[in-house]
Amino acid sequence: MSQLIQHLINGIAAGTIYALVALGYTMVYGVLKLINFAHGDVMMVGVYMGYATAMMLGRQARGSVGGVLLIFLVAMAGCALMGFLIERFAYRPLREKPRLTALITAIGISFTLSYGFQLDIGFLPGSAPRAFPQVIQPAQWFTLGDPEFPDVVLWNWQVISLLLAVALMGGLQFLVYRTRFGRAMRAVSFDHRVAALMGIPTDRVISVTFMIGSALAAGAGLLYAIKDTSVSPLMGLYVGLKAFVAAVIGGIGNVPGAMVGGLLLGLVEEFVVGYAASTWRDAVAFGFLILVLLVRPGGLFGRVAAEKV
Repeated sequence: MSQLIQHLINGIAAGTIYALVALGYTMVYGVLKLINFAHGDVMMVGVYMGYATAMMLGRQARGSVGGVLLIFLVAMAGCALMGFLIERFAYRPLREKPRLTALITAIGISFTLSYGFQLDIGFLPGSAPRAFPQVIQPAQWFTLGDPEFPDVVLWNWQVISLLLAVALMGGLQFLVYRTRFGRAMRAVSFDHRVAALMGIPTDRVISVTFMIGSALAAGAGLLYAIKDTSVSPLMGLYVGLKAFVAAVIGGIGNVPGAMVGGLLLGLVEEFVVGYAASTWRDAVAFGFLILVLLVRPGGLFGRVAAEKV
C-alpha cells in the first residue's frame, strides 16, 4: 500500500508538468487549429533563461523566495516575448496558407531552437548537459514508516510544483471562461474570420494566446528542471512530445482535457516504472495514447467533428 501511495505522489508530480506544457498545445490548437511543435523547445529556452538568471543571482539570493520568484518571472516573461515573435513573424504570414505549410514551419522552428542552442558561442550554452542550480533546498515534508528509511516520502518540491501548477491552471481556466478576453479567445477558436467581422481584434487575441502558452511552458520547464536538475538543448523535444501526447489524450483544444491528460500520462509512466521496467515507459505511454484514441477518437474530453470535403 505504501508503495502505491509513493507512486501516486510521483506520478501526480510528473503529470502536472506534462499538463502545463500540454495547455500551450491545446490553447494554440483551439484558436488556430495549429500543432505548434516548437512549443517544447520554447520550454527549453525558458529553462535556460531561468538557468542564466539563477547563476547571475548567486547561491544565496537564488535560494530565497524573492530569488525563486524572479527566476520564474524572467523565464516566463522571456518566453512570452518569444511566443509573440514566433507567432508574429513565422505563423501570421502563413495564416491563410494550407495548414501543412504552418506545420512544416513549426517543425523548422523547433529544430532551429533545439540545435541552435547547441552552439557554444557567445551566450549560447553549448550541447553538453548542465546541472540546474539548486533554487529549492530538498526537504522531506511528510514521511510514513521508519524515519531512517521511510516507505513514503513527500518532498517539498513536489508540493510546491503541484501548488504552482494548480494555481497556473486555475488562473488559465478563469481567464478562458470568466473574462472578456476569454470570450474573445473562444470566439476566435470557432472562426477567426467571423470573429474579425464582429469587431474582435483577432491578431491581438492570437498573439496573447501564444504568449500565455509560452509563459506556461517556461513555468513547467523550470519545475521539470528543479525535479530532474539536468538540462540540455534537446530536452524540449522529449518533454514537448510527451506533453503533446497528453493534450491528445485529453482532447486537444480542450483546457480541462489537457490537465487530465497530463495527470493520466504521468501516472501511467510512474506505474510502468514502478511495477514493470523503466525501459517500457515510453512504449506504454504511446500505447496508452493509441488505446484511448481507439475508444475515443477525439480524446477523453474532445469531440469528433465532421469536416466538409
